Amino acid sequence: MPALSTQVDRFSIVIEVGAVSVRVNTTEPDFLHILQQSYAGFVSSSENPAIDFDVEITQPLIDEPDADVEVTHSCGRWSLQRGDFRAEWEPGKRRGWVRQTANPYAIDSVLRIVHSLVLAKEGGFLLHSASAIRNGKAYLFAGESGAGKTTISSLAPSDAILLTDEISYVRRQNEGYAAFGTPFTGELAKLGQNVSAPIASLYLLGKGAENRIDPVEPADAARSLLSNILFFAKEEELVQAIFHSAFEFVKRVPVSRLTFVPDSRVWEFIG
Repeated sequence: MPALSTQVDRFSIVIEVGAVSVRVNTTEPDFLHILQQSYAGFVSSSENPAIDFDVEITQPLIDEPDADVEVTHSCGRWSLQRGDFRAEWEPGKRRGWVRQTANPYAIDSVLRIVHSLVLAKEGGFLLHSASAIRNGKAYLFAGESGAGKTTISSLAPSDAILLTDEISYVRRQNEGYAAFGTPFTGELAKLGQNVSAPIASLYLLGKGAENRIDPVEPADAARSLLSNILFFAKEEELVQAIFHSAFEFVKRVPVSRLTFVPDSRVWEFIG
């Protein structure tokens, strides 16, 4: 009697954000289809990705869907956990695994955390802000929920290229910084475009009765920047690196407070 084959087909997709490519391997064709839709425009043909993740679809690991993310580091291995996923990543081996529910937000969270760790080593960060390119320069718009990130994104003129309405990808570049498009969406649920440009300015948003721009002192700018940086790890070395990156950023990039009326004319003030 011939032996029964136990081989399981494996499907892969390479997702590249901020010039960092991550290959996701799965045995679930339906999950692969979800990824292809969720990251359209950020799918790469790279055959040598920076990171490989093997994803297994499971039932919820913890019966707490709103549980906080836990990110810990030990012996060269990062452990990531929330109610809908558990993952491990070894940067030295460029490999990791994810056990998660079929919800695409789980792998999206894993990618955000991993990118935040990669950027911290390089002097960059993920920022809770909208960003767009206009006339070859990138502009960032940061603020708490309700400050106007989605509004200012939706009001952008036709000659502006939306990078994100939710999570900006900031990398150190030469003597300044560059912003990259991301697939990490907010209320607009619209993928950013997979392009980049040097950052010309960061605006701290607030809605008001008029459009106006006010200067921000460096210390206040750094505090506001830090409050909007997306970072979950508690490892002292990386936390210090994030603080250093924030202060370096405000030295090199103008930071202003933008108070605006929710009207497209606000874009006449930007640039």
